[in-house]
Amino acid sequence: MGTRTRGQLSLVEAERRRLQAADLFEQGMRQSKVAEVLGVSRQAVSLWHRAWREGGSDALLSTGPGGRSYLSAGQEAELEVLLRAGPIEHGWEDQRWTLARIGRLIEERFDVTYEVSGVWRLLDRLGWSWQVPTVRAVERNEEAIAAWRTETRPAASHPRRSQPSAGGSASRTRPGPG
Repeated sequence: MGTRTRGQLSLVEAERRRLQAADLFEQGMRQSKVAEVLGVSRQAVSLWHRAWREGGSDALLSTGPGGRSYLSAGQEAELEVLLRAGPIEHGWEDQRWTLARIGRLIEERFDVTYEVSGVWRLLDRLGWSWQVPTVRAVERNEEAIAAWRTETRPAASHPRRSQPSAGGSASRTRPGPG
């Protein structure tokens, strides 16, 4: 049993409600009354009515779940092969797949554009997950990191703390020493 929040309907329930609206349209009921009877917005009923008028009750049947991929199943399989080959194989200088890189690869290879969030959902659906390296980079310079932490970071984080106090006060009623 799936968990649903208030207001969400299964595809079957939503289709049943649209078909009920079609029955009410056929009986000559006004759109505003249909919205009231079914407990939906007038905008939804207006869309249903237009579809019903143009295609009958069949136009209100469910077309299945939304959120489908822009890629076909074959293209998704090909994308997985491309991803397994690694970023270097596709012209990047390191072995990090980023969502932006994958989106660019999809656009170049399949001429389909995804938002970054869409790339994430596609990868999740394909069973890919984000990864954190288990080993540190060979190029890592511990001395430079330590120097940055002790010198650069404190000055950048708290610029006033790194400067000697000039004294004084921002208050008009309590001026600083002087």
